[in-house]
Amino acid sequence: MQLSLIIPFYNEETQIPQTLDVCIPILEGTGSSWEIIAIDDGSTDGSWQQLTTAAAADQRIRVFHFSRNFGKEAAICAGLDLAGGDAIILMDGDLQHPPSYIPEMLALWNQGYEVVEGKKAKRGKESLWSKLNAGIFYGSFRRLSGYDLTNASDFKLLDRRVVDAWRTLPEQNTFFRALSLWLGFKRTSFSFEVAERTSGKSKWRIRDLIRLSLDAMTGFSAKPLYLISFIGLILFIIFFILGIQTLVNYFLGRAASGFTTVILLQLLIGSSTLISLGLIGIYISKIFTEIKARPRYIISEAVNMIRPAEPQHCSGSIVVAD
Repeated sequence: MQLSLIIPFYNEETQIPQTLDVCIPILEGTGSSWEIIAIDDGSTDGSWQQLTTAAAADQRIRVFHFSRNFGKEAAICAGLDLAGGDAIILMDGDLQHPPSYIPEMLALWNQGYEVVEGKKAKRGKESLWSKLNAGIFYGSFRRLSGYDLTNASDFKLLDRRVVDAWRTLPEQNTFFRALSLWLGFKRTSFSFEVAERTSGKSKWRIRDLIRLSLDAMTGFSAKPLYLISFIGLILFIIFFILGIQTLVNYFLGRAASGFTTVILLQLLIGSSTLISLGLIGIYISKIFTEIKARPRYIISEAVNMIRPAEPQHCSGSIVVAD
């Protein structure tokens, strides 16, 4: 049995040596052959130099450098494309996903589970704003898509069959946390506490979270489009009621000028129209992106690379620039 550990990194030059020093003894302790797939997501600091040094010292550490920053979702896709293990574990490079849980994940996998997912018992130190955003996102996503991702994480073990099924998905915009749930298979979960960062800080920005939220919701549900019809129905009811009121006042001789009402109605109609066009535009932009079928990522450099066999319906996402 071979174990693959996928770790994405972005501008983590001070964190990389510590992460590898923690992970390697745990992997050695599993008694299985193993490999580490480290993805450098277009870092601009010394992360790539740290990774190449580690790869030169141990051929089981396979490292890949993106030509630019493609984002965490692309790094996850690359890791799953490149991993050759029978069991594949994905974890964050900042050690907030504790590697000490790897033996427990393997034990559950050996019991026959094909997806072993880490669920956050505690989210660690987060601001009130971050907790509020997470609550709004997961609640909205559950109502729109029917998938409950509350306390879910990207800290997962996937069986080879699950990864092969993942690699047949042709879509360019992915949301790993939800797509891995959509795939199904025999699954279980375990609880873990998010560890504190020992160096550096989170690379997530508000605009990145907003973009990920929009991609996730529009990628798994068409219900926002139905909202346009709902808004139209509400406006029709308002217009109908106001129309009756206006006619009654006219025949009773109490008709008012209604300038304020007209302005408010124009603002209501205008904002509703723009919101509706915005929702349609988001879906059209996703169609536009998918039709272009550009690769999810481009690997510009690699050390200890072994090109994997392509599955039958591979989207052709691996592009290595020599």
